[in-house]
Amino acid sequence: MPASTGNGAVTRSTLRQQIADALRDEVLAGRLQPGQEFTVKEIAEQYGVSATPVREALVDLSAQGLLEADQHRGFRVREYSVDDFRGMIEARGLVIEGMFLALTAGRPNAVRPDDPRAAAVVAGVRRRGEEAQRAAAAGDLTVLIGYDLRFWRELGACFGNPYLADFLHRLRVQTWVCAVQHLRRLTDLRGELWAGHTQLVEALIARDNDSARAIIAAYNAHSLTLIERLASG
Repeated sequence: MPASTGNGAVTRSTLRQQIADALRDEVLAGRLQPGQEFTVKEIAEQYGVSATPVREALVDLSAQGLLEADQHRGFRVREYSVDDFRGMIEARGLVIEGMFLALTAGRPNAVRPDDPRAAAVVAGVRRRGEEAQRAAAAGDLTVLIGYDLRFWRELGACFGNPYLADFLHRLRVQTWVCAVQHLRRLTDLRGELWAGHTQLVEALIARDNDSARAIIAAYNAHSLTLIERLASG
């Protein structure tokens, strides 16, 4: 009996994560719009599952800031303002700066150039960056978001602080959720999207933190300018 209970818990936990991931992707793809409301029952019927893992997934997404819970109506996709976006960019910059400081201080878990793991780790991050850049150049927002999130998640892990990396990932998801409601109004995104991923990787490999900081600053300024322009009409 204990084994059966454990397997059931694992299955439910996996289903809960799968539903959360699927709904997050729906929001990022623009198929679930800001302010759109839905109930646990509607999502359970859509995915053909029981209400329990759906409710848990929706609670998880609410804790991550993607949804808002309404006691009487269920859940709705959170609507972010441009001021929210500015705050996210500022917070994102502070987290990345903390990673730079950890790297400069010689954090023991950070990936080092002389570490045998470094070549494989850096090659993987660079590949994600190259794919993200290709998607940005093509104006393919959906593909870009997927590779961009993986790029920053893997890059963040190189700094050796999993708490900072997890927080950065959460912030990046939130900034994309806020940005897509504006970006998806454009019919052609070619030339509009930041594509400095590999440039950042090369600066970090060279231990050129000043250049890396300048790249991040330019990226943040680009993001703010773009969203402010789109939001203003």
